Amino acid sequence: MAMWFFSGVVMMYVGYPKLSASERLEHLPGIDSTGCCISLGAAILATGVDENPKGVRLTSVSSMPRYVLTFDKQQVVAVNAQNGKRIDDVSVSEAVAAAAAFSKGEKVTYLDMVQEDAWTHSKALDAHRPLHRIEVRDEDSTLLYVSSRTGEVVRDATRIERIWNWVGAWIHWLYPFRGGALDKQWHNIIVYTSLIATLLALSGITVGVMRWRIKGRYGNESKSPYHASLMRWHHFLGLGFGVVALTWILSGLLSVNPWKVFDSGGEPLDELAFSGGPIKAENFPVDLHGLLKSPRLEGKPPREIEWRMLDGKGYLIALDGSNRTSIIPASNDEQPLAMFPFDRMEAAGSRLIPGARVEHREIIGEYDFYYYARAPHTMPGHMERRLPVLRLKFDDLNSTWVHLDPYTGAVVGKLDAHQRVKRWLFALLHSWDWLPLLERRPLWDVLLILLSIGGFLISCTGIVIGWRRLWRKQKMADGMSRPKSGVSNMREAAL
Repeated sequence: MAMWFFSGVVMMYVGYPKLSASERLEHLPGIDSTGCCISLGAAILATGVDENPKGVRLTSVSSMPRYVLTFDKQQVVAVNAQNGKRIDDVSVSEAVAAAAAFSKGEKVTYLDMVQEDAWTHSKALDAHRPLHRIEVRDEDSTLLYVSSRTGEVVRDATRIERIWNWVGAWIHWLYPFRGGALDKQWHNIIVYTSLIATLLALSGITVGVMRWRIKGRYGNESKSPYHASLMRWHHFLGLGFGVVALTWILSGLLSVNPWKVFDSGGEPLDELAFSGGPIKAENFPVDLHGLLKSPRLEGKPPREIEWRMLDGKGYLIALDGSNRTSIIPASNDEQPLAMFPFDRMEAAGSRLIPGARVEHREIIGEYDFYYYARAPHTMPGHMERRLPVLRLKFDDLNSTWVHLDPYTGAVVGKLDAHQRVKRWLFALLHSWDWLPLLERRPLWDVLLILLSIGGFLISCTGIVIGWRRLWRKQKMADGMSRPKSGVSNMREAAL
């Protein structure tokens, strides 16, 4: 518990390494139209996969255009956008070239290939494993992880992140148990360790309240019965910070969804009905080479292009280096859009839950309790939260809410009744991500640090008290097991 309180403060300022979409796009060059690109149909055919992709991107690897097609969470296929060759295994030299281009000319050194290490435990990387690990000779001694499937840089970890995470997320999330013999038990270790800690904190608060004398004082002239200063301080600290410590422990337990308590059992969203059809070549009759040179892009080559279906029509989402979007209809006779009309988004979104209807629609122009952004280093900080966003509330059994991003035409969030309860019991109680506090920093920082110090001191005094008690018991046991002299036996008999 002492480690949890300390590491929680570290995580307020240094998060577990991640590569956000904005950070990744910032390092990519504009897509070069020279020799670009084969058609979408040719790229799909080159994958050799006998199904339609769920997602398609045109990006750059080593400054060369490359298709990345996603079929499911575990299957990602890359295709050279110039010659149409499927990329099966990214070599060491290709990984080094990709890292050098990503780091914009900094010298790089190839280290090794890893399946998983301390900074790559995320399940989002599973489709890219194993990973090439490369060190950049920059001021931050950055580690880059390159996908062996697509050649993309999929994670970076600076020296500051690595140093602080050894006493931050790495111990806060009990990552010493990840990747080894206990990897499959990691979830249960967190659940039952947190459960034990919750019960201990609750019992400590109960005893502490029972032993506190509301009227009058004990013989030691104190409202606490304990004579030893450390015991008395443990009592005071527990009464002052125990409830907050309990809520943090309990919310930490709930963060991993123990025994699937926050699963509603409802069907997943029908995103195919929302899009109006799969990603097929015939839905995108657009010449990429011509598009990249056309005035429709206003002379600004995008860093990346995503293929998107909405309401049965094809669109290309062009992203710049700041993750800003431009919507380009696949038909050449339509002009680019800044946003999809909300009426179209609602019409498509109403099909997300078969058999349910939209009972309320909101256009969210400001962050609220259920839709908000966090700092990039925080756990949900990599998720783009654009404004405005469309919120649809359905009348299904789970009272589902859905958030739709008009800048990309994507579903960016689903909250049913169970998940909204989790928002209260985990995100609010654990991170205190309540907008009036988040918008009034450093008030948020001061409160969380002070409360964390209280929890840390409860834990440390408990460690010392427990250790002293065990030491005394061991000393007594050693004394009882020691052979007694005849004189001692005579004295005991006389007594």
